[in-house]
Amino acid sequence: MKKIISVVLTLTLLAGILMLSGCSLKTEKLDTAALLGNYNIEELKGTEINVYNWGEYISDGEGGSVDVISEFEKLTGIKVNYNMYDSNEDLYAKLKSGGINYDVIIPSDYMAERLKNEGLLQKLDYSVITNYEGIGDEYKNLFFDENNEYTVAYTGGMVGLIYNTTMVSETPDSWSVMWDPKYSGEILTFNNSRDAFGVAQYLLGYDVNSTNPDEWRAAEEKLKEQKPLIQSYVMDEVFNKMEAGEAAMAPYYAGDYLTMKQENDDLAFVYPKEGTNKFVDVMCIPSSSENKKAAELFINYMCEPEVALHNANYLGYLCPVTAVLSDDRYDYKDNEVLYPKQEVKTQFFHNLDQDTLDLLSKLWEDLKLA
Repeated sequence: MKKIISVVLTLTLLAGILMLSGCSLKTEKLDTAALLGNYNIEELKGTEINVYNWGEYISDGEGGSVDVISEFEKLTGIKVNYNMYDSNEDLYAKLKSGGINYDVIIPSDYMAERLKNEGLLQKLDYSVITNYEGIGDEYKNLFFDENNEYTVAYTGGMVGLIYNTTMVSETPDSWSVMWDPKYSGEILTFNNSRDAFGVAQYLLGYDVNSTNPDEWRAAEEKLKEQKPLIQSYVMDEVFNKMEAGEAAMAPYYAGDYLTMKQENDDLAFVYPKEGTNKFVDVMCIPSSSENKKAAELFINYMCEPEVALHNANYLGYLCPVTAVLSDDRYDYKDNEVLYPKQEVKTQFFHNLDQDTLDLLSKLWEDLKLA
């Protein structure tokens, strides 16, 4: 009873504060009547799926957003076991180990290509994933799935440089600022090999998909030159550090910058002139999946325009569902970070041959130990 009284008093006080401040709690709701698919499938009720996704990468109810997984469970009676990883390479290692059977995974383009080539993905039944027809053509027939057999686009975007305008004196336009000694101890960088090496490769003018060992070694030397200036190698930790003003700059994904900007208005963003990574993250079903039908139903649900809208508003990444782009409820409609008016020089990461992958793994290990 004391707990109930305490909660009531807290809510009353909060309501009063909000009224005085002119603010209101924004609680999003999913309009299930607007869903296009059939999610009442008796044979799947009571079953489970294991979903493996990046951290901070789905609308989960935080800040009044829609908890899309909870809504899926209520609609279908299917339990979702949701797990998170930090990098494509972590995902690959977990799948190869065979320790857990996942039903839906969300790798980036180049990793989807590798998984497909190694027989770790199974073909999708697009007669179940009927909302696939609403995915934009620019997200289809791409290099990692040319015949549209294994993947469905989840989000897209580009990498750029996030910087704190109170700590960085100039307006940077080059990756070279990450090698400036005056920012020693205030620089963050990626804690995954492809993105970290990519920054050095752009700066050196190399192809990020090069098979030339000398170019990879030169990129490692560039990163070793930078290492004394680095505060830390980060993935999701970048949110807290940049939002709290604990670092001056970090290369990261544009969509995540938009999330950080909401917490720290001193942050700004630029696409460096040397070029950057363009990516598409996709939903796939591993060959080891034990509940393929439920996995396909989950993918179809995530492609629902109504679901995709709430997910896109929460994430701040490019949305491949075309109906969302013209929806007036889309918070990032015509956003210049996501949809820049100026041309940005970009490269996709592609899967690398085994010799290059082995070299990259060795160079990354050497760099971290140096």
